[in-house]
Amino acid sequence: MKPMRIDFAQATWRRALYRLHPAFLAAGLAGIALCAGGIWFSMHMAEQRAAREEQVERLRASQAALSNRPARMAEVAIPEAQANAVNTAILRLNVPWRALEDAIGSATPANIALLALDPDPKKQLLKITAEARNSDDMVGYVQVLKQQEFFTAAALVRHEIGEQDPNHPIRFQVEVQWRAR
Repeated sequence: MKPMRIDFAQATWRRALYRLHPAFLAAGLAGIALCAGGIWFSMHMAEQRAAREEQVERLRASQAALSNRPARMAEVAIPEAQANAVNTAILRLNVPWRALEDAIGSATPANIALLALDPDPKKQLLKITAEARNSDDMVGYVQVLKQQEFFTAAALVRHEIGEQDPNHPIRFQVEVQWRAR
């Protein structure tokens, strides 16, 4: 026969806790501890979030203050020789090569051999070194260069006959002035 529990005492919390199985009591205490830990953690995270938002606002305000202020560049003393070298390099880079090439290409016949092109950007002058079979071809080439729209002037500077070459070509140098753009 099973034991019977007969208890006529009033039901109270204390009595209910006394009769509660120890495993349920431990689970309840663990649940209360987890809830308390969760509350503490959420409060801690809320404080950190508020601190980060405040820091972001301070950074935005300082960035806005910096962007409103004009940037000052540090003045650097550049030696005159270096400035001249840089300016010369820039002039050389800004030579209108495409226009020069088009003008020379359209003016140069098949019987003229171009040997060198040497630009002087400061004077807008191009020295052309070429070879021709005879003096008529050389003079004709200078005349054609004078007629080009891109060039303002063309002049024969020097010429010489190649004695070592069996064909005896005439090597000559022409200076042409190009138009400023």
